[in-house]
Amino acid sequence: MGEGKEIYSAPITPKTVSSPPVSCPPSQFHSPSLTRSPLLQSENGDTHPNTKSKTPRTPRMSLTPRFITPLGSPMRKALRLTKLDPQDAWLPITESRNGNKYYAAFHTLCSGIGIQALVLPVAFTILGWTWGAISLSIAFIWQLYTLWLLVHLHESVEQGIRYSRYLQLVFATFGEKLGKLLAMFPILYLSAGTCTTLIIIGGTTARTFYQVVCGDACATSKPLTTTEWYLVFTCAAVVLSQLPNLNSIAGISLVGAVTAVGYCTSIWAVSVAQGALPGVNYDPIRKGSSAESAFSILNALGIIAFAFRGHNLILEIQATMPSSEKHPSHVPMWKGVKVSYTIIAACLFPLAIGGYWAYGQLIPSDGGMLTALYTYHSHDVSSFVLGFISIFVVINGLCSFQIYGMPAFDDMESTYTKRMKKPCPWWLRSIFRIFFGFFCFFIGVAIPFLSSLAGLIGGVSLPVTLAYPCFMWLKIKKPKKHSVMWCLNWFLGTLGMSLSGILVVASIYIIVDTGINVSFFNPQ
Repeated sequence: MGEGKEIYSAPITPKTVSSPPVSCPPSQFHSPSLTRSPLLQSENGDTHPNTKSKTPRTPRMSLTPRFITPLGSPMRKALRLTKLDPQDAWLPITESRNGNKYYAAFHTLCSGIGIQALVLPVAFTILGWTWGAISLSIAFIWQLYTLWLLVHLHESVEQGIRYSRYLQLVFATFGEKLGKLLAMFPILYLSAGTCTTLIIIGGTTARTFYQVVCGDACATSKPLTTTEWYLVFTCAAVVLSQLPNLNSIAGISLVGAVTAVGYCTSIWAVSVAQGALPGVNYDPIRKGSSAESAFSILNALGIIAFAFRGHNLILEIQATMPSSEKHPSHVPMWKGVKVSYTIIAACLFPLAIGGYWAYGQLIPSDGGMLTALYTYHSHDVSSFVLGFISIFVVINGLCSFQIYGMPAFDDMESTYTKRMKKPCPWWLRSIFRIFFGFFCFFIGVAIPFLSSLAGLIGGVSLPVTLAYPCFMWLKIKKPKKHSVMWCLNWFLGTLGMSLSGILVVASIYIIVDTGINVSFFNPQ
């Protein structure tokens, strides 16, 4: 992925300031507000391509709203002294800028809730009722705050730049070398790693759906192996991935959001309706020494952190919207985010609390609520309900694969467009996406226990969600020293980085101490 400043070329020298503004190609009309700015367009929509660097003395300028900055301001200078990178119009994230608040809500909901939420009750077995609920509430509020920061960091009014990718904003803030060191691995995992996990869970759940639907017939016929189910899921995901850009998958994200809400609600509702298991115990699990108990608690916090994902996609989603001084993209984006996270909260909290009430300490650590439902209620619940939940999990996995794979698609095509100076042809775009899909399939077959590392993965990716946005706000917005925003962001950023390091160490200790079922190239 390119740097945030790559969207524009470097400012030209003062000698050329008097030249007319550089116009953008038609496909870039909704890129940073150059053609839509009052510099080139009046309020009623008439364009002025020959506008000079001096303020025109015409009556039409009185139509400009009072809050628009004057032509000689830094904002106008930034708009006049920069030009758009035409490569942005060739890449899948920024190819189409016709998004709206509804598309933003679809994408945010699809990327923000998923199968990782089903392991939340596992964290409650360590933390207990009180601290489990408190930790989940704090994590939700914290990540919602950093989400607000990212939405408002997308556009730099001072420089006239839109940061359309998370890595671009990281590079612009910390520099390319430090940015790669801090964010490259977590971002790559949150794209390719999440897609790999979706293949593992989606393929396994597709096998379960087949067994539920065909019933006793599965015992007489030769069923597909787990690897073959992974392959079936991957082929379906690759076919859907041929849609060209992020805006074009808005309908798929809507389906993914509906199915995620559907299976999350169904699982906790069915579990609660069946009642608490006999002999259920809600006492927090404590192991041996105090050090082991402390590491278990930290691992539980990592599981909660893992439940909140999607921050690495927020800037990409916002990049699909048109933006101008008068109508900045952060307004509709934040509206979409508020709606989607209201729904996410309505799913996560009942799922965590209801699941813990139903299963207590008996909930399986591998698979969480989904495994518990099949283990304890496969004979109590109708096949229709179990099949309904299973197929919704599979469909949601296919839909989530598209939005989480989009940054990887964008990065591969960016490498081609930078080298060849032309758009990526359709056949090469298809090859890139097929390669990515089957690369994730290979990793899923090679490391089928990847989905068991929730605590470790949550610790590694935690800075992307809870820490980096705070530091980026401090560096770019430069709030007044010792002000509320300055103190708050320094505190949360430092706490997030410290917590990330501690969670990684604790998760590694838990993995080594308790062990996991390691089976390379042998999916179960």
